Amino acid sequence: MSRPPEWAAARGRVPRFTRAEHRVHRATATLMAVCVLTAGCLYLPFLAELVGRRALMVTVHEWSGILLPVPLLLGLASRALRADLRRLNRFGPHDRRWLRAALRRKGGRPAGKFNAGQKLYAAWIAGAVLVMAGTGLLMWFTHLAPLVWRTGATFVHDWLALAVVLVVAGHIGKAYADPESRRGMRTGSVDARWARREHPLWEHGDEDATSR
Repeated sequence: MSRPPEWAAARGRVPRFTRAEHRVHRATATLMAVCVLTAGCLYLPFLAELVGRRALMVTVHEWSGILLPVPLLLGLASRALRADLRRLNRFGPHDRRWLRAALRRKGGRPAGKFNAGQKLYAAWIAGAVLVMAGTGLLMWFTHLAPLVWRTGATFVHDWLALAVVLVVAGHIGKAYADPESRRGMRTGSVDARWARREHPLWEHGDEDATSR
C-alpha cells in the first residue's frame, strides 16, 4: 500500500485540482455550452425564429464542435492533468462496489480521487465527443462520403446530441447537488472532511493498489 498523502489528517482545505485543470474544464464546458445552444437554435423552431441568422449559427456550431477536444489536448502538457486522466481510466473492484451501492442507494461507497460515476461519465462523454466530431465532419464536408453515409451520420449525430444534452444536464445537476465538489473545481481545493467522507481511498493513497 502506498504512503498516505500528507493531508490525510488535515482539518482545513486540501488541494484537488490545479489551475491548468480548472482552465481545461472551464474551456471545455464553454465550448460544450456553445455547441448545445447553437444546436438548439438550429433544431428548435422557436429558438430559430428568436435568434435568426441561421448561417451564423451553423458556422459557430461547426467550429465550436471542432474545437471541443482542443482544451484537453493542450492540457496534456500538465502533469497533474495526465495523472488525473490515468486515474479516470482505471476501474477497479472498489468502483464496482461503489456502483452497486449507488444503484441500491446505500452508503459505504468507496472511491479514490474520482468515484465510479465520474469515471463512467468521463469515458462516455469522451467517446460521444469523438463520434459527434466524426459524424459532424461528414455532414460538414459533403464530398467526404456518399449520400447514404451522410444520412446515417446525420441520424447518429442528431440522436447522440440529444443523449449528450441529457447526460450533461445530469452532470450539472450532480454538481449543483454537491457544492464542495463544485468549489473544488472552481478554487482547486476542497474541505478535508469532505475528502475523507466522499473519497476515502484518495485520502489513504491506496486507490492505485485497489485498481490493479
